[in-house]
Amino acid sequence: MTVTTKQVKELRELTGAGILDCKKALEASGGDLEKAKQYLKQRGLAIAAKKKGREAREGLIEAYIHAGSRIGAMVELNCETDFVARTDEFKALAHDIAMQVVAFNPLYIKPEDIPAEVIEQKKAEIRAEYEGSGKPPEVIEKIVENRLEKFYQEVCLLRQPFIKDENTTVEDVITQAIAKLGENVVVRRFVRFELGEPIAR
Repeated sequence: MTVTTKQVKELRELTGAGILDCKKALEASGGDLEKAKQYLKQRGLAIAAKKKGREAREGLIEAYIHAGSRIGAMVELNCETDFVARTDEFKALAHDIAMQVVAFNPLYIKPEDIPAEVIEQKKAEIRAEYEGSGKPPEVIEKIVENRLEKFYQEVCLLRQPFIKDENTTVEDVITQAIAKLGENVVVRRFVRFELGEPIAR
């Protein structure tokens, strides 16, 4: 079928993908907008999977201070080249992640960063809640697993709902950025400040 300029423009506005990618997606999906969006998403995930793991040492440090100057954050976001680090898309992503840190107060970047003793303590707390409940051990372990996943969503930056779209996660947003920018993108570290909070010694 013939894909119109209007269809390409509409898909591009919805996804932010390039003109040629939108045209290919619409052709592959017979002009169906929803199918074209899924096509682009799957293609983006495949591209991102290939990029992840590549060394990323360029990038920038972004700071965000919330209105009232009582809470702020700094984030180091890495990519592979200085060229990508200077793009508006990369800068906007770094800014959004700094805002995310201020708003959601994550403690870790990903679940793998959580110390084993913290996870074991959390598991013990959850199991203790169901002690004497009469539930079979395998059911309790399933509950522990589900509750741990919720815990990760609360304390791990990449698992949190994205500040600008709660239907997607920060990790998904970074994956989309990798596909769009053509380079690996990594949150290296972050720090959050709140006026009057105790100073760790």
